[in-house]
Amino acid sequence: MCGRFSLLAAPEELSILFGGITLDDFPPRYNIAPTQPILAVSAGQAALPEAQLVRWGLIPHWVKDPNEFTLIINARSETATTKASFKTAMRHRRVLIPATGFYEWHRPEDRKQPKQAYWIKPADDGVVCFAGLVETWMGTDGSEMDSGCILTTQSNAQIGNIHHRMPVVIQPEDFERWLDCKTQEPRDVADLMRGVEDGFFDAIAVSDRVNKVTNVGPEVQKPGLAEPQVPAAKTRKPKDDDNQMDLF
Repeated sequence: MCGRFSLLAAPEELSILFGGITLDDFPPRYNIAPTQPILAVSAGQAALPEAQLVRWGLIPHWVKDPNEFTLIINARSETATTKASFKTAMRHRRVLIPATGFYEWHRPEDRKQPKQAYWIKPADDGVVCFAGLVETWMGTDGSEMDSGCILTTQSNAQIGNIHHRMPVVIQPEDFERWLDCKTQEPRDVADLMRGVEDGFFDAIAVSDRVNKVTNVGPEVQKPGLAEPQVPAAKTRKPKDDDNQMDLF
């Protein structure tokens, strides 16, 4: 799965990546978490793609009360074309979600020990684009909410040592095909929903600072290990005869 990611690229760099689209200025984001706004790029109405901010956590259009609906931050690519929550978006609202890496946690065999966080970034330090879906939910009062999720797939061998799922990465040469929801049906882009090859990412162990959404600075990406859990020392209850040899 993908529960946190970052976007450190400057707007100018992203504008070039997407063929010259206009983007508002925004600061580096080191620890993007669910329910926060994320950048989503769609095909747009003109020749250039369009960018919009959506809430991370997809709400299907048929949901009556978003407050009673489970937050969907990821969708399994293997079933996205058939599940009710995703199949309409897969056909009509595919997007690209730019990132400069994501975080994943490995759970040790000893479940008493903490999970180890990893910062997984492109080996070339560039920008990657995750395959995403967006929906527009409309309330009975006319209110609207744009939301989105990230598609995941089976991890490659390298990332599989950390977690069995990873985001689907769309390569630049496939941007147009992925975003083309007019002529490219889900079955036409199914070949794009696969894991990248080993070596595409570097995985760096980082401390548990990333676990807290309030930690939003570069310190969350500094190498480090999770603090091991040290069992509390057991204290022995005094017995009645403990002091039998005391003189006073």
